[in-house]
Amino acid sequence: MRAYGHLIQLCAESGHLAAGRQLHARLVAASVTPSNFLASKLISLYSRADRLRDARRVFDSIPQPSLFAWNAILIALSLHSPDPSAAVRLFASSAVSPDEITLSTLLRSLAASGPALSPLVTGELHAVVFLRGFGSDLFVSNALITACANAGDMRSARAVFDEMPRRDVVSWNSLISACARAGWYRECLDLFQEFVRVRSCDGDGVGPNGVTVTSVLHACAQLKAVDFGIGVHRFAAESGLDMDMAVWNSIVGFYAKCGRLQYARQLLDGMTRKDSISYSAMITGYMNNGHVEEGMQLFRQASARGISMWNSVIAGLVQNGRQSDVLRLLQEMIASKVLPNSSTLSIVMPSVPSFSTLLGAKQAHGYAIRNDYDQSISLVSALIDAYAKAGFLDTARKVFKLTEHRSTIVWTSIISAVAAHGEAVEALSLFNQMITAGAKPDTVTFTAVLSACAHSGKVAEARKVFNSMQAVFGISPVIEQYACMVSALSRAGMLKEAVKLVNKMPFEPNAKIWGALLNGAAVVGDVEFGRYAFDRLFIIEPKNTGNYIVMANLYSNADKWEEAETIRSMLWGVGLEKEVPPQVKSQCLMKHQKSSIQVAAISTCPDQPNEAGDSVTSGNIDVNSNVSSSSSWSLGVFCRVEPWSSSEANFGGIIYVTISLCT
Repeated sequence: MRAYGHLIQLCAESGHLAAGRQLHARLVAASVTPSNFLASKLISLYSRADRLRDARRVFDSIPQPSLFAWNAILIALSLHSPDPSAAVRLFASSAVSPDEITLSTLLRSLAASGPALSPLVTGELHAVVFLRGFGSDLFVSNALITACANAGDMRSARAVFDEMPRRDVVSWNSLISACARAGWYRECLDLFQEFVRVRSCDGDGVGPNGVTVTSVLHACAQLKAVDFGIGVHRFAAESGLDMDMAVWNSIVGFYAKCGRLQYARQLLDGMTRKDSISYSAMITGYMNNGHVEEGMQLFRQASARGISMWNSVIAGLVQNGRQSDVLRLLQEMIASKVLPNSSTLSIVMPSVPSFSTLLGAKQAHGYAIRNDYDQSISLVSALIDAYAKAGFLDTARKVFKLTEHRSTIVWTSIISAVAAHGEAVEALSLFNQMITAGAKPDTVTFTAVLSACAHSGKVAEARKVFNSMQAVFGISPVIEQYACMVSALSRAGMLKEAVKLVNKMPFEPNAKIWGALLNGAAVVGDVEFGRYAFDRLFIIEPKNTGNYIVMANLYSNADKWEEAETIRSMLWGVGLEKEVPPQVKSQCLMKHQKSSIQVAAISTCPDQPNEAGDSVTSGNIDVNSNVSSSSSWSLGVFCRVEPWSSSEANFGGIIYVTISLCT
């Protein structure tokens, strides 16, 4: 029988499926039930020939599969199955004790599945690795790093790396690339420096390679760390690394994204071989820096336009607000026999709310379903966001309910959608469901939930969620979460507690923090705390007109008209009055009733007094009428609303505003 096994193995390795099938047929004709040894060879034969059904039939015919046979079918599924999670699901039904080959195979399958499988599965395998003493196995640990990272558990990935007694280049690259993908850009740069130091100390030749450089340059581009990236480029050139096309593409992309467009273009033109990704990197750089025409020109010059290049151009047009060009380019793309993929649809979806109807979203959604893209994580997230922003929250909910594999990104998208629509109770419910399902929330998730709590007055719930970040999930709050908590406290009138929280933050408060306090003070009408926040905003962002408007309104509502006028004077004093000619600045009294606005204008410019003195000119504007396209309206509002009478309190009032009309 061993001779048969060796012959079948030769057929598998040489790709002779027909000969291997003949050997299998002889065994069947002789009524020989394949042993675990023979079965594993047959499984390898069929899986390499992309005949997974035949491989599975062989495995199922084994009366008592040994660990050797289990490993064979698991490897076959992990390498050749279109569903990477198939190996994990199959092994879950077994009672076999895994070895290092089993665990590394299952972890590779989890890594390939990305966020599709619950992080709980990764956590269970993580526990098995250490309980069975495989934590020191290099191959198992490397696979575990990638699996944890792809499940969104970067802290566990780092812990595995730190506990490894021995590391190879795969270990370093697994964590560095995971950090770059997860947005841990600073950690990515720190790891690269540590890797270089270790290489210098050990002198064993194990050091950064092309894969390392590609990941680190991506992080540098995101951080706009130009000097660090130049150092990485120099290291790659001086260390004798294999400067293949992937490395050159990352170098071009780094310089282009950092605004060094001329140098990036020189590098691109100097490349002896270019592919679609090469051009895409340069086009993305042009688009990110607002050079749309240059990006389009390079796109037209490229000979072979792959899907990545089309996607780069479409993304650039979306980013630069060229919505009509997006639709035209999509039509041109399809006419060129290049069909949109899930990435294309994900890029286009953010443009949908700016279209006049939701037809574009529905067409894209229908195309995704017909082409089996409707379960793509990025596309599902984009669909939820697009439907919600267009006002179709129920449709966004349906998309979420039909999603089979709900990753952190998908959960965050639906939570953000309902939070933006003011559905705080639902946002909190979804957050709890997310945790129960085993998905780990990230900083974006927490920001969405806390924002919903802040705007609905749910201070207790906001405190609970905020405190759980570090205590339960090991996530340190960043400025966005602190701003949400300051907003929640101040909007509830707890301004002293909000200031205490600001003073206890581990970093300096920025405009988001003081803006949250100012707006909260405005909601409850607290002039003292409002001015406290405004004075700090005046230092940080003196050109932000919104801060002046909120503060002036706060003073006006408190009947402190002189102070309100002082804020107005400050606004003009910092030069913001230059945005509108002085002769057209006016203070208006507006009465809004049903479909008309009564306007009374008084000049407020010190150097342009009203010829009629303090007289008021009144008039009516039909708010349902069409405004001439040649007219430009600019409105800055300093307002205090008062009802004309008690009977009109629900729909009318005086609004004191500063309005500018340029024709």
